[in-house]
Amino acid sequence: MQHRLRPGPLLDARGRLAEAGWASAEARRYDRDAVAAPSWRIKEWDYYCVLTPDYGLALTVADNSYMGLLGVSWLDFRGRCECTENVMLPFPMGRMGLPASADDGDVVVDRRKMRIAFRHVDGGRVLSIDHPGFDGGRGLRGELHLTQPPMDRMVIATPFPKDYKAFYYNQKINCMPASGEITVGTETFDFDPETAFGVFDWGRGVWTYDNVWYWGSASGVVDDRTFGFNIGYGFGDTSAASENMVFVNGVAHKLDRVTFHLPEGTFDGAPWKFSSNDGRFEMTFEPIIDRAASTDLKVLRSIQHQVFGRFTGHVVLDDGSRVEVTDLLGFAEEVRNRW
Repeated sequence: MQHRLRPGPLLDARGRLAEAGWASAEARRYDRDAVAAPSWRIKEWDYYCVLTPDYGLALTVADNSYMGLLGVSWLDFRGRCECTENVMLPFPMGRMGLPASADDGDVVVDRRKMRIAFRHVDGGRVLSIDHPGFDGGRGLRGELHLTQPPMDRMVIATPFPKDYKAFYYNQKINCMPASGEITVGTETFDFDPETAFGVFDWGRGVWTYDNVWYWGSASGVVDDRTFGFNIGYGFGDTSAASENMVFVNGVAHKLDRVTFHLPEGTFDGAPWKFSSNDGRFEMTFEPIIDRAASTDLKVLRSIQHQVFGRFTGHVVLDDGSRVEVTDLLGFAEEVRNRW
């Protein structure tokens, strides 16, 4: 079943998810003040990942109530390496001011060690980063402009069956052409909108304590058309709708179930495979970089493997046409959290 969301508030009068399902636009309105769960359980984040064939940048601003995070990752696909640095902020409890909409409101966080801004402009978004201490003092700074023409996106509202106060409201906007420059140390890297594409991951919700999720995403050009996809599962009760969707020239094509087949004993030493219950999404994935992170404080634990690489295979669109994909740059991840 793939239930499409109707417009309205995300939460009902009791602070619970009013409707579970998917949409191709921001159908439901999030309101932090309407959440029924204790404020320290609310999690809010904005994440951007912009990739070129040779390098990429990922930026995170997260307000997880009892812990905030500013994150920056620089990805070098030629050298098959990456550098990720985070600044932790104790007990922000909503004071970071992350917007209630993916389409309105800016994010500006200025700390002594890192400054990040996500701003809306006509026709797109501007990402700014200044981290003087990045990579042992090399420094990383710059600005990218993401063009956002009228286009569909992945929107999903997911409940958790064992906790009626918990919910996951998520939006993914793929295939945003990127332009600008990022300077790392003394070297400046250009982002060309013909070959550089960004994805925006916007999430708001209340989670249960112990979770595992799988997420995959890619954006680029296939057969002279903008092409991308969002795939994933494992997080909450997705019986009303999955988060699997393909985008061609800004038009969404809804998929049912996609399964990740990870290689045994490794995340980046062998290809991954992906299959769907209806044969509409079949891919292999050749890893390049495993952006791994592990925090284990017993009560709080996060084990992350975000693997960047290239997808090859095919998808079948809503009209039955088949799109062949070869070496499309993207990522796939497994994340295990207790928090």
